[in-house]
Amino acid sequence: MSLPQLLPTAEPFFIPGERAKAGCLLIHGFTGTPKEMRWMGEFLASKGHTTLGVRLTGHATRPEDMIRSRWTDWSACVEDGYHLLRGAVDQVYLVGLSMGAALALLMAPRLDTTGVIAMSTPYQLPVDHPAWMYNLLSRVMPYRVKSNEPAGSSWTDKEAYREHISYPQNPLRSVAELKTLLGEMRATLAEVRVPVLLIHSRDDRYVPFGNLKHIHDSLVNAGEKQMMLIEGSGHVLTRDAARQQVFEAALEFIHKRSATA
Repeated sequence: MSLPQLLPTAEPFFIPGERAKAGCLLIHGFTGTPKEMRWMGEFLASKGHTTLGVRLTGHATRPEDMIRSRWTDWSACVEDGYHLLRGAVDQVYLVGLSMGAALALLMAPRLDTTGVIAMSTPYQLPVDHPAWMYNLLSRVMPYRVKSNEPAGSSWTDKEAYREHISYPQNPLRSVAELKTLLGEMRATLAEVRVPVLLIHSRDDRYVPFGNLKHIHDSLVNAGEKQMMLIEGSGHVLTRDAARQQVFEAALEFIHKRSATA
C-alpha cells in the first residue's frame, strides 16, 4: 500500500516569532487543510507571534484517509500541536475555523491556554441525525455533496475560492465523527474559563450564524466572551473577502489579553 501524499500547498506550517509574544495554534476545518489558516498564520507571524498550523488526521491527502479517522484523532492532533508550540512560547492561543473552532473550544479546558479564537463555529449539524444513522448511511452512500448550490457560490472572493483546497464531498462516516465531536464540545463549553472571541459571518450559508449565540450563551464560565459578526464573507472567514478584518480582530484580542504580548 502506498503512503498518503499531501496535496500540494496543503502542508502544515510553523512560523517562528518572538518567545515573549503569545503563540497561536491554528486549526483548520472539516475536510479542509492547513492552507485555509496559512494567511492568518502569516499575518500573526508578521506581528511577532509564533504560529503553528496543524494538519488534522485524514485531511489534505485523500477522502479515504479521512474515513479511517476518528474525532479523537483530531483532538490528539490539537494536543500534539499545543505541546510542540508550547516549547517555543510561554502562552498559547487556540485559533480554529469551523470544526477547528469546535476542537479549540473542546480542548481549551484540557490545555494551559491563554484564550480561544473560534471562527464559523458549529453548535450542531444543520441536519442533526444521530451518529449511528450517519454510520449506517455511509455503508451505502460513502460520500454526500456539501451543498446543492453551484461550487463557490457562497464565496465573495472568487479568486480565493479557486485556490482553496478541500475534499469535494463530505464522507458520511466522518460526519458521524463530527456529530460526536460537537456533542463533546457542547458538554465542555461550561468548563471553558479563558477569554473567548467568537467570529461568524452573517452570510455563512454552511454554518448559519444562529450557531454563534448558542455557543456564546453556553460559555457560562468563560473569563470573557465576545461575539463579532462579519459582513461580506462566507464560511471560510480566513480566506474570503473580509479576512483582513478577521485577522485584525484576532490580533487585537490577543494583544489586549496577553500580559507579555
